[in-house]
Parts: sequence; C-alpha cells; structure tokens
Amino acid sequence: MVKRNLFLMSSSAVHGFGYLEHAQTDLTSFFESNSVQKVLFIPYALTDYDAYTEKVGSVLKRWGFSCKGIHTYPDPCAAVQQAEAIYIGGGNTFLLLRTLYEKQLIDPIRDRVLNHGVPYVGSSAGTNVATRSIHTTNDMPIVYPPSFEALGLVPFNINPHYIDPDVNGTHKGETRPERISQFHELNDAPVLGLREGSTLFVGGESATLIGPPTKLPGVSYGARLFRKNQEPVEFEPLSSLSFLLKEDA
Repeated sequence: MVKRNLFLMSSSAVHGFGYLEHAQTDLTSFFESNSVQKVLFIPYALTDYDAYTEKVGSVLKRWGFSCKGIHTYPDPCAAVQQAEAIYIGGGNTFLLLRTLYEKQLIDPIRDRVLNHGVPYVGSSAGTNVATRSIHTTNDMPIVYPPSFEALGLVPFNINPHYIDPDVNGTHKGETRPERISQFHELNDAPVLGLREGSTLFVGGESATLIGPPTKLPGVSYGARLFRKNQEPVEFEPLSSLSFLLKEDA
C-alpha cells in the first residue's frame, strides 16, 4: 500500500518568525525523509507567479532544496507526473481551485499523491484544496470554480488561520465557530480549525498535529475540531489525529 505524505500548514507567515521559518525544522525533515531534492511549486493562488515562486524558492534554496514553478513548464500535467514533491502555496482559494480545474490538474495531483506517494506540501489555500472541499475557506469568492470539491487527499475539511473568538472584544460580527456551524447546517464533514503556526503532518494512516519549535508567550497553537451537533474539541501540538483519516469520504 502506498504511503500518503502530507504537510499541511495553516500559513507560511507566522507572527514572531521569518517567512516559513516556523516550519523549517519539520519541513526540512519532511523533504529529507522522502529523499526530495527538487520541489514543484504551484503558485496559482496569486497572480504574479514569478514573484511568488521566487519568494518561496529563495527560502527553500537556503535550506538545500531547489524549487521550480509549474508555470514555467510547457505541460503542467507532465510536470506533476515528474515531480519529486508538490508544494501549493496560499493566496485566494477560489482562484487556486479554478486554475487547477482549468489546467486539468486535479486528477493528476491526486493520483501522484495518493497512488504514488509523492510528498505534498500545502499552506493556507494549498491546505484548503488538499481537503474534501473549499467550503470552509476564509477567502472572498473573487472567481467561480466549476466545483467546490477539491483534491480530497484527506476525508475532512480544514479551516486555516483559525481564530478563537475574542471574549473581551467589541466586534459583533460572526465568529469563526459560528461560520463553521453554518457549514455544518448543510454538511457533515468534520472541520479542523488550524491555528496559525500549526501544521497537520500525515504519514500513511497516521496524522499528527505539530507546531513551531519555539512557543511565543500568549500565543495559542494547536487546533480545534468541529463536528456536526457536537461541542468542539481542543488538540495541542503533538496530538494524534489519525482517527480523522478513517472518516467516511
């Protein structure tokens, strides 16, 4: 059985750290353990592909990995077929998913990751599209993809950048838990609220929540799991979430 290898970050930019720095140790280990030297970066969540690829690639290069944008290949599907690792960055999730559909990359990426064990890294929007659907993204629908169904690399949804309600705040708009509750009025899939600095690492049938090596004072890491008609459950870094991989897809 092929081992699924996923590194799903809430965000690339985290307070108190340089770009991607909060995940440096774990992401480097993730690539090295999978014998990755070259990373295929998919910048479709933003519009300046060259600048975005350079931003991510400059960091990975310092860590010892090469990075090339999928937009520089004449055939994106062939690039996916040859990739040692696939990294999809953040930005607007609707734009990202629409572009993946337009370039007919949904099935090739899913096949490479689930059937061939190609390591997958997602950040923010890249984490959103790794799940069942993008119904629990925080982004504005600036474009309309042909479907909200995503790559389905895991059988649940994730809400990146999860923010706990401010009990002392004056803002009276909807909180994140309220929005997730609205999702559950019409959907059954569990939703993992992934706080900033937190990452879900999936290796085969094992899923572990991890956080940055340095915990900043007053900052909450970890995740909050929401299920339909149930109270949310808190999980700290290093918690096992393997049970979520057994959800009915």
